[in-house]
Amino acid sequence: MTTIHPVILSGGSGTRLWPLSRAALPKQLLPLASDFSLLQDTVSRLSGFSEMGAPLMVCNVEHRFMIAEQMRQINTAPRAIVLEPMGRNTAPAIAVAALMLSRDDPDALMLVLPADHLIGDVDAFHAAIRTAAVAAQKGYLVTFGIVAATPETGYGYICKGASLADAPGAHQVAAFVEKPDLATAQQYVESGEYFWNSGMFLFRATDFLNELQNLRPDILEASRAALDAATLDLDFVRLDPAAFEACPSDSVDYAVMEHTRRAAVVPADMAWNDIGAWTALWEVAAKDEQGNASRGDVMLENAHNNFIRAETRMVAMLGVSDLVVVETADVVLVAHKDQVQDVKKLVDRLKAEKRCEHLVHKQVYRPWGWYEGIDEGERFQVKRIMVKPGEKLSLQMHHHRAEHWIVVSGTARVTCGDSLTLLSENQSTYIPLGTSHRLENPGKIDLHMIEVQSGTYLGEDDIVRFEDIYQRT
Repeated sequence: MTTIHPVILSGGSGTRLWPLSRAALPKQLLPLASDFSLLQDTVSRLSGFSEMGAPLMVCNVEHRFMIAEQMRQINTAPRAIVLEPMGRNTAPAIAVAALMLSRDDPDALMLVLPADHLIGDVDAFHAAIRTAAVAAQKGYLVTFGIVAATPETGYGYICKGASLADAPGAHQVAAFVEKPDLATAQQYVESGEYFWNSGMFLFRATDFLNELQNLRPDILEASRAALDAATLDLDFVRLDPAAFEACPSDSVDYAVMEHTRRAAVVPADMAWNDIGAWTALWEVAAKDEQGNASRGDVMLENAHNNFIRAETRMVAMLGVSDLVVVETADVVLVAHKDQVQDVKKLVDRLKAEKRCEHLVHKQVYRPWGWYEGIDEGERFQVKRIMVKPGEKLSLQMHHHRAEHWIVVSGTARVTCGDSLTLLSENQSTYIPLGTSHRLENPGKIDLHMIEVQSGTYLGEDDIVRFEDIYQRT
């Protein structure tokens, strides 16, 4: 079998898993079902498939350093990490990946996978890929249909048609069906002819591009322009912002799969779950004798069928059932299990009220490490800062605040104006307002610091960068 090139789509925001999933740290980058993130699990489950190539990642530009770090943690070197300057749905993202692959190999097979799905039966998954690869080499655009165990109303469905004589185990697609009501979903399940639409695909890059040219040449043209004008940024491929912004936003289903005559489906029963809501995690998690699924410091008494996730402190529950409780450093969500699909409404309210709890956690990740707000008041703010070995912050200044830095552990190299100072544990320094400065970790262990900011305005946008190794503006 020819090499299969996995294309991992990691552009989603996962608002239904708020408050754990946020714009700056979405669900695919979180350890929700194991000790690894959903993205890491997605890549890791491809290991053991001998014909699988290095992954090509397509992601939000703001997540690039976290994705690169997570790949390093699982000893994976991506073929490329492509940065989308803004979201344009799945059709343009897949088009860019297909263009990149086809330039190296016109017959390249590409396996398109969302970064945020769970698959419990990896052997069945690999078997489905092999079946789909045979159909893809015959020129079909293959989607994976999940055997529908229950009448779900939150999924689209695929109706299978006749078996493909030249691709055993695959079928023509008779119809793509939008999310049904419960009665219709029940009929679909009972018929055995309908499958959940998984959003996973396998096809030759050139076959997909040819169909896109026929069906949505505007998407193909804009995607090609964005890639042709792309720039290399460290280890990333940064798509041209103007060209990509001009690209129509559409899903691969609407743009291609629902209209092509070459659509095929491979049915698969592989314990698949798209983790679309907190109840999905409750369904797949280990539970106690009372049906509770919990993670973190949790104490339960006379509680049944609850999902509890405690991030920073104890959560105690007494005499309650069928609840979802998610505790983070700055937000506690309490919801009935049958209401969790509406978590997005809370996120929409946060956006409308111009709050920040849907954007970032208390601990905010940066390419050099992270910072965490621990106290704030009128004209002051206190943060914990961690800088990884060998990393450095940008050379910068602030118009409205001064800063005190205290080293807790590790070694800090501090540039302040024209001076360069080396600080060790329990030593401190002062950065006056308006003075250019930079923080570096020249050591072999993490640098931990306390930063005390004081001034009239303490927002993160009060930064003037003069030099930045991460090429941030």
